[in-house]
Amino acid sequence: MYLEKINNTGDIKKIPAEHLNVLSEEIREFLIEKISHTGGHLGSNLGVVELTLALHLELNLPKDEIIWDVGHQSYTHKVLTGRKEGFDTLRMYHGMSGFPKRKESECDAFNTGHSSTSISAGLGLVKARDLAGEKRTIVSVIGDGSLTGGLAFEALNNAGKLDTNFIIILNDNKMSISENVGGIPKYLNSIRTSEGYLDLKDDVYNKIVKTPAGDSIVRNIRRAKNSLKSLYLPGMMFEEMGIVYIGPINGHDIDAMRTAIRKAKRINRAVMIHVITEKGKGYEPAIRHPARFHGTGPFDIETGLPKKQSAVSWTNVFSTVMVKLGARNPRVCAITAAMPDGTGLKRFLNAYPERFFDVGIAEEHAVTFAAGLAAGGMIPVVAIYSSFLQRAYDQIIHDVCLQQLPVVFAVDRAGIVGNDGETHQGIFDLAFLSGIPGMTVMAPKNLWEFSDMLKFAVDFDAPISIRYPRGAVYEGLEEFRSEIKLGTAEWIYREEEIALFAVGSMVETAEAVRKKLDEKGHKASLINARFVSPIDKESIREAMRCHKLIVTLEEGVRSGGYGEKVLDFINSEKMENPETDVKCLIISLPDGYVEHGDCNSLKIQCGIDADSVMEKILNTI
Repeated sequence: MYLEKINNTGDIKKIPAEHLNVLSEEIREFLIEKISHTGGHLGSNLGVVELTLALHLELNLPKDEIIWDVGHQSYTHKVLTGRKEGFDTLRMYHGMSGFPKRKESECDAFNTGHSSTSISAGLGLVKARDLAGEKRTIVSVIGDGSLTGGLAFEALNNAGKLDTNFIIILNDNKMSISENVGGIPKYLNSIRTSEGYLDLKDDVYNKIVKTPAGDSIVRNIRRAKNSLKSLYLPGMMFEEMGIVYIGPINGHDIDAMRTAIRKAKRINRAVMIHVITEKGKGYEPAIRHPARFHGTGPFDIETGLPKKQSAVSWTNVFSTVMVKLGARNPRVCAITAAMPDGTGLKRFLNAYPERFFDVGIAEEHAVTFAAGLAAGGMIPVVAIYSSFLQRAYDQIIHDVCLQQLPVVFAVDRAGIVGNDGETHQGIFDLAFLSGIPGMTVMAPKNLWEFSDMLKFAVDFDAPISIRYPRGAVYEGLEEFRSEIKLGTAEWIYREEEIALFAVGSMVETAEAVRKKLDEKGHKASLINARFVSPIDKESIREAMRCHKLIVTLEEGVRSGGYGEKVLDFINSEKMENPETDVKCLIISLPDGYVEHGDCNSLKIQCGIDADSVMEKILNTI
């Protein structure tokens, strides 16, 4: 009834205050209905409905700006900014993104997708506002999980020095914190943020400073006040950093949220509003299973069960093999950055809790921590999604590879991952990992080779990474299972004319391409590259001797990837043997960013599906 009246930015302000709770429930019903068809991030969005309403009521968008950390909790924000119709194509190819996008709406102040960035971005917007002499409110919304990331605290450290308004909302959905809410914190909070207190404090301090020894007196008063607050206020850590703390507040109480935001807007400092919310609020399956409904596929609303049963995934295989490796070798440890379920390490945790480490959303720390474990004689396996591993690039070089420490990187979600879009596609890991001296990079073609590579990796006394895709594991080519040897490719089919060198997930595509070429009268060898660093130079030399065209196939960007390494080697061989007349065709993702959509559509768009690859080959020969 009231949701029908929300069609443009600002329409929320036309809804009578007494009906806002009804609107909240209508939005929840809308989100559950839409996401049950399209899939998406449900739990986090159900938890911030009232918080988002309060922000839109107290701010003037798009003049005022909200930065949503990670961004997967921005669905209500999209509803309130005229994008209801977009939910029918949520996360679909050419449809509405599941994250804030500046190109999608002027009300999306900053693109997000990775964790712990909102406070830094907000600080930048605050300084840009002040330098331009403008008057507008900047709000960064960050979750308690994101606050485990070091970048958030680097930003808080800077925010403590502000003498201008900046609002940080800490969206805390860990209900245990509600136990800290009591009469004294609530009372002290209302005193500290009231107009009378703020005016009185400034007036008293200004007068005391002008008296003899005034500076010393003010310091003693502040020290005594802070000592008293530290006994009662849960936010004293932020206060000591120079950030005004308000809370904890019930994040589902719209009036309380509006009052806090109004008070925060009057303070010429960085202000943190600490709100307590319930992840999945309003939908029991999401409350009972927060991990499953963090990011979900289409599901049955009544039961909460997926509409489509998932096949065995690459992550499932990793999970199974890790448990076996942990049983065989007591030195094997597992590390995750706040994703024990997503990376498949929950089973390892259950089996070997003393050797499992969840470091929070702190990929940089995860890598250096692993380096310390390795230096201490353990065999750490660091499981991180490809797009998130980018955050730890310096640590991989400086703390692992320079010391040649035996850290195993399990790089999940490598390649095109689909609906989450540009911020989550794992398309750069082949390039940035294989460019690091001393890093060995592998990619398995199927289930069995993945298992073999993991076993090889934990016995490898140097930095090593295994990249594998999202989704169902490939079970074809089971009969081809030659021993894993460092830097050695695997010849699957030997023919002449065309040689297909495929990396990891692209072996399945290359197999389909080979069949299509055969139907066209062209013979093709199929070589499973296995290693991207070091590449198998001898196999390339062999292919050059009896093929007219070498084709490399990889699910990563071209620059710095496998294809460029092969082409560079072919060119160096041609300089020594000018009579060599072999061409090289690189099949890769474009050097750019891949939007959201289903994986098949994106592969066709990027030209790495079997039909597109065959067409490129035929055009070349």
